[in-house]
Amino acid sequence: MNEGQNEALRGYLSERRRIVDEALDRFLPGEDVYPPSIFMAVRYSLFAGGKRIRPILCLASAEAVGGNIETVLPVACALELIHTYSLIHDDLPAIDNDDYRRGRLTNHKVFGENIAILAGDALLTEAFHLMSERNLMEAVPPEKLLTVIHDIARAAGYFGMVGGQVVDVQSEGKRVDLDTLYYIHTRKTGALIISSVKAGALLSGAGEDELKALSSYAGDVGFAFQIADDILNVEGDRKMMGKDTGSDADRGKVTFPGLMGIEASRQKAKDLVQSALLAIRHFDHRADPLRMIAEFVVERRS
Repeated sequence: MNEGQNEALRGYLSERRRIVDEALDRFLPGEDVYPPSIFMAVRYSLFAGGKRIRPILCLASAEAVGGNIETVLPVACALELIHTYSLIHDDLPAIDNDDYRRGRLTNHKVFGENIAILAGDALLTEAFHLMSERNLMEAVPPEKLLTVIHDIARAAGYFGMVGGQVVDVQSEGKRVDLDTLYYIHTRKTGALIISSVKAGALLSGAGEDELKALSSYAGDVGFAFQIADDILNVEGDRKMMGKDTGSDADRGKVTFPGLMGIEASRQKAKDLVQSALLAIRHFDHRADPLRMIAEFVVERRS
């Protein structure tokens, strides 16, 4: 991207992050609600400075098909709750055993493993409570909302994020082939990103062709995002990333750089971005944020 596009994207991401953060703050109980420990733990991780890629993709997808972001905002926020729950649980000693996340001590290091587990459980549960809150989603036909909730549940469960994480954990220290690596990436990261884009489009009245194109875009972007994460874990700046680098190699995790090398992995991510852009070539200027986000995925430094 050129400097003008970079500035436009920074402005767009900053504004959408603000909208999402303000909504999350409204939707979640404060730290003074009993029992305060769970709300403190939930808010500690939720407001730790994440990029909000999934909710922003949901909002951008809605905009791309002429939708109103206020209509999809509760679902966009629910997607961030699900993502944050997964990070809290990933960081636990039984899985990745990470001490830092986004430049801060991980949840279990601050609140203990028991509260961290419960905070993750609470976030996942609250996501579905939020999406099914009729007074927040009254503008959406119930059958359409049910379709979206069903799709997100599948993406977060054992055919999506959980399934990818299972294979990832079981593959540590082993030699695996590209098909296994593809399975891990497309489910652990890609499934929820696809659901994020689909949700925004579905809730905004997207037609079948639009939904197919956006789903293809999201699949490529989600895959590229995880490859970029793998590369950053090898050569990223620890200070910018807010967590240790090299941890994947230390744990014997299977990654694209480990299997294909850095340059081949970087080229694969670039190819996926081009494929994503091709998928939405027929959309008008309202899809420009989606185009910029796709390019940002492989150019980011954290």
